Amino acid sequence: MTSDPIDVERVRRDFPILSRRIGPAELVYLDSANTAHKPAVVIEAEAQHYRCHNANVARAMHTLGAEATAAFEGARGRVAAFVGARPEEIVFTKNATEALNLAAHSLGAGLGPGDQVVVSLAEHHSNIVPWQMACQRSGAELRWFDLTEEGRLDLERAAAEDLINPRTKIVAVTWVSNVTGAVSPLAQIAAQARAVGARLVVDGSQGVPHRPCDVAELGADLLAFTGHKLAGPTGIGVLWGRSELLEAMPPFLGGGEMIEVVRMEGSTYARPPHRFEAGTPPIAQAVGLGAAVEYLSAWGMDAIARHEADITAYALDRLAELPEVRLLGPADPADRGGAIAFGLADLHPHDVMQVLDSYGVAVRGGHHCARPLHRRFQMGASVRVSSYLYTTRGEIDRLIEALIATLEFFRVRPGRK
Repeated sequence: MTSDPIDVERVRRDFPILSRRIGPAELVYLDSANTAHKPAVVIEAEAQHYRCHNANVARAMHTLGAEATAAFEGARGRVAAFVGARPEEIVFTKNATEALNLAAHSLGAGLGPGDQVVVSLAEHHSNIVPWQMACQRSGAELRWFDLTEEGRLDLERAAAEDLINPRTKIVAVTWVSNVTGAVSPLAQIAAQARAVGARLVVDGSQGVPHRPCDVAELGADLLAFTGHKLAGPTGIGVLWGRSELLEAMPPFLGGGEMIEVVRMEGSTYARPPHRFEAGTPPIAQAVGLGAAVEYLSAWGMDAIARHEADITAYALDRLAELPEVRLLGPADPADRGGAIAFGLADLHPHDVMQVLDSYGVAVRGGHHCARPLHRRFQMGASVRVSSYLYTTRGEIDRLIEALIATLEFFRVRPGRK
């Protein structure tokens, strides 16, 4: 991995979609927390697989089948190396939501009345709803971390409430919030979970694409992330798990490929990761994801993280120039991710998003699949801007110009509420 600064103009030439125009304006894409764009090497890797190697994996014994299997398992190895794991610890799913549902279903199979599962108000719905369902099935109790006023996990209140205790069996938290950008203190939470024998499940969807990841250092037992936020294809996600834990977990889905022997009286299951990959997997998508992690690794995740930290700090400074902005999350750029959510005067985020789009600036408006977090701060929704390795300071300047134009469009004088 290189540690040289990102040559952002060179990066941008690798992403064909960034040359698009939205009406008369050049595209300013500030919605990478929603989905990231794909470099040409990823697009070509997936297309090349379909052109030359298309076949099912692990069953067709002809040449194309062998090539497809080698490509699929090769992608597993590249993804494993990207997060410091072993290939047999990487389970391919169709997205992070499925990975978290797998965790809640299989790991949650051991829950019972009197047990507790701990999540947080900062979670994406995909790390809340599956655990609610697991608790409903098992009779376990769902508890959660509250948030401080700047959107970080409230560790003092959690300690006062004895949130993680001997009844806690699973703790499921995000690495980086997709709304506030706050980074969870995973090392501290992991230590607390281990002390009571609980398992730590981490939603890495906003962490793995943006900063170096070594699962040995993260402290998690299971880690979920998704390809489409990682400059890879849609339709591919990952669940990493500690080998001994995956071996102990029952399957999530039943069918072909996940079995060892099927008899009418009962079946035995394959070893991980194939135990959790029933049916035809996302083969071409895995190939594209393998190309994506190679592309990001070539630039260096340390360098990507530094570039995004610079863009985030610049964006926070520029947004602070507008008194009409109400920031959700830490104003200090230190120890935060690149997702920046805010309210603009009393304007509805959907209206703001549509006006910004008319200026070629793509952002997201809504609750970002994090409604409990927005309720905590008495906001129905927010505007969110988010960067990636291809984002420039000039694009942040375009955002600020478009926000001022939005205020003027709705007859809110800039500088006054």
